[in-house]
Amino acid sequence: MVSSTHHQNSIGKTETNPGSDENFIVERIYKAVMEQRLAPNTKLSEARLCETFGVGRMRIRRALLLLSSQGIVELQSNRGAYVACPDKSEATDVFAARLLIEPPLVRLLAQNASDLDLTVLVDHIALEEAARARNERTEIIRLSGEFHTKLAQATSNKFIFRMMRELVTRTSLIVGLFGSSQNASCPDDEHSNILKAIQSQDPENAEQLLISHLNHIQNGLDMDVRQQPQDDLVAILVSD
Repeated sequence: MVSSTHHQNSIGKTETNPGSDENFIVERIYKAVMEQRLAPNTKLSEARLCETFGVGRMRIRRALLLLSSQGIVELQSNRGAYVACPDKSEATDVFAARLLIEPPLVRLLAQNASDLDLTVLVDHIALEEAARARNERTEIIRLSGEFHTKLAQATSNKFIFRMMRELVTRTSLIVGLFGSSQNASCPDDEHSNILKAIQSQDPENAEQLLISHLNHIQNGLDMDVRQQPQDDLVAILVSD
């Protein structure tokens, strides 16, 4: 995990793994959130993160600022950083936003399917099916969220992609907070059916399938259940 190379950072603290830059740290935390291994409201102690990644506080602070800008982390005055913890109102708002953005997004993809390279989406569905066959829960959860960001990526609109990445991350937090193990990932076959409608250049069907899909996820939430924060950041963020 940690290299033996040492590096003196800008505040005089020795770094044992200077290769772990802010982007690496951001992606590790993002991945743990997407896989729902890192629960909402988990405290992200700077000292523990320094220990976990083998870097100084300045890199950790830059990473936390980036995560905050993406809505993954909340920086609380005099309390530190915590994994974002959406409430019921925000959960409703997130799904409302996705219903505004994603149905017309898949309609657009279906209308232009002949001009798009959909290989990435086809390959992604294969990865989802393989993960389900192996019953790899955290991988299924991560891939389920990524399908939606890859739909946005297929539009080649970087702003839509950024918005969808944040919305999907917030959805993962919401499902992690209010979901159960039975509804922690997108239902089987629904992604495959959406992709088939896009490939068939059937915009109406693609749009309706996407709406039903989002409603299915939202209706599976139990707003009276809350996942508890975890303490062992090293075990969560170092494991693959």
